[in-house]
Amino acid sequence: MALQDVCKWQAPDTQEASPHLPQAGGWAVPQGWAPQTFLQIHGPRLAHGTTTLAFRFRHGVIAAADTRSSCGDYVACPASRKVIPVHQHLLGTASGTSADCATWYRVLQRELRLRALREGQLPSVAGAARLLSVMMSRYRGLDLCVATALCGWDRSGPALFYVYSDGTCLQGDIFSVGSGSPYAYGVLDGGYHYDMSTQEAYALARCAVAHATHRDAYSGGSVDLFHVRESGWEYVSCNDAWVLYSELRKLPGPGPEQEREEEATPDRAGEGGGPSVAPAPGDSKMPAEAL
Repeated sequence: MALQDVCKWQAPDTQEASPHLPQAGGWAVPQGWAPQTFLQIHGPRLAHGTTTLAFRFRHGVIAAADTRSSCGDYVACPASRKVIPVHQHLLGTASGTSADCATWYRVLQRELRLRALREGQLPSVAGAARLLSVMMSRYRGLDLCVATALCGWDRSGPALFYVYSDGTCLQGDIFSVGSGSPYAYGVLDGGYHYDMSTQEAYALARCAVAHATHRDAYSGGSVDLFHVRESGWEYVSCNDAWVLYSELRKLPGPGPEQEREEEATPDRAGEGGGPSVAPAPGDSKMPAEAL
């Protein structure tokens, strides 16, 4: 018995099919539907996440991100690039929908190039951030998902801005975006200071992304690290996230057993009759040479 007899399937009549596509308004969104309402009801609901971070310090701006692109529980690409160069002195981190981020970075590159041709110079980092936020704000409510940190160096020095697809534009020193950002912020808040050295900044960025990839299911792969200097951006390194986390676990640190041993050991000053001074707890700093 033929399959078409079982399924009651009939081949479509291709002789009456029109070779022309319908009008744009007839197939993009059904007639009678507002685009925002249609996307909210019938649009895809796929969980996605990432870990991207950027911070400004004395020697420039650091941008780091993982390389895993996920679509729900499916790892779509383990080696995607989430730090995107815009021009020689401007980078942007990509968080949200991969297609939206790639598209809008192309649009931003085109607009900045056109302004440079008209005005003879590139806009500042603040101007590029405002331009991107204004362009994306026109599509508010249409399920556009782009969250980026623009990292650059202009005439005023290193600059860092956060731009979201609803038009939000914020300036700051530290930004982390994505589902792994709470874990990254926990590391950044404990080790960040503006006057850190370059190697300390590299170690801090790697440590923050590596810890986030261990705790966040949607982050993983490798850790891309970029540095924006006065001379332009530089691709520093790409390290496997699991290897980095394993090395961090091997670093010596004050554990519960070590703290109990320190409390049980008598202080020599106290044995001599002098005042016994307990060691003051300090912030544990990860050595830069460990990575």
